[in-house]
Amino acid sequence: MLSFHLSKSQSHLVWNNHLEPVLHVPNHATIEVEITNASGGQLSPTSQTEDVRQLDFSRVNPVTGPIYIDDAEPGDTLVVDILAVDVDNWGWTANIPGFGLLQDMFPHPHLRISQITDQYAELLPGLRIPVQPFIGTIGVALPQDGDHSLVPPRAQGGNMDIRHLVAGSRLYLPVAVKGALLSLGDTHAAQGDGEVAGTAIETNAMVTIRVHLEKNFSVTLPQLETPPHSQRHGHAWVTTGIGPDLFEAARQATRHMISLICHRTGLSAIDAYLLTSVAADLKIAKIVDVPNWVVTMHLEKQIIDGGI
Repeated sequence: MLSFHLSKSQSHLVWNNHLEPVLHVPNHATIEVEITNASGGQLSPTSQTEDVRQLDFSRVNPVTGPIYIDDAEPGDTLVVDILAVDVDNWGWTANIPGFGLLQDMFPHPHLRISQITDQYAELLPGLRIPVQPFIGTIGVALPQDGDHSLVPPRAQGGNMDIRHLVAGSRLYLPVAVKGALLSLGDTHAAQGDGEVAGTAIETNAMVTIRVHLEKNFSVTLPQLETPPHSQRHGHAWVTTGIGPDLFEAARQATRHMISLICHRTGLSAIDAYLLTSVAADLKIAKIVDVPNWVVTMHLEKQIIDGGI
């Protein structure tokens, strides 16, 4: 089995199906991919909140690649096995003005730098988040020509921020162009389902993947197989949002979780908001009883009620 390596310098900032591949690999290749955190190197362990205000958004969310997979053709499915996600010893989480589920409530920049170990990330002194590293952005080139933003997820994958894309997961992507042109980036040490503040614990990483093609199995949107350790099973605090609009119900559940965290810990609302983004999971609990739907937000009790 052939192995390959990509440096973080071999990266790009848009989807474009005419980008020159930085690597050609055969079917069943194993590839080590070096990832730069979502700031594109603009934030560091010594960064302050003012640095968030100065971010150059043309440089954010770089992805390493693209990787050309031999024999990949439109209509094939590219299967990516995630073998390892080895993250750095620090990460950042920010509230970026104009971004996030509750952007109207939190209009000012805010930044927290976490120290990361094998077991946890310390968002604030004594506030430890269980670490579960994963790939935030992974996808193949779009069928449409031209430059396309890396920010929104698409049919070919991209910035999906699915926290279950951990080591041991398998991802199926629909190939739209010859060679597939796979790229990945935006690695996280931890995140809640929803990433409600718009950032997780953003960090550099070394990712190891294996790729192969399914010629007789075609998907039109990404699909996953996930291992048991990608699920959370601990005792949890749960808040709800109820109403006819799923988006507003998600906002309600998040606001109530922020209030719960502030009440139980004394954290500021903005730090509680960042905590929900990196550790609390939004879920659709009910979507059939017209006219109101139920969204829940789950946060493991040990995070705010006791150390890990």
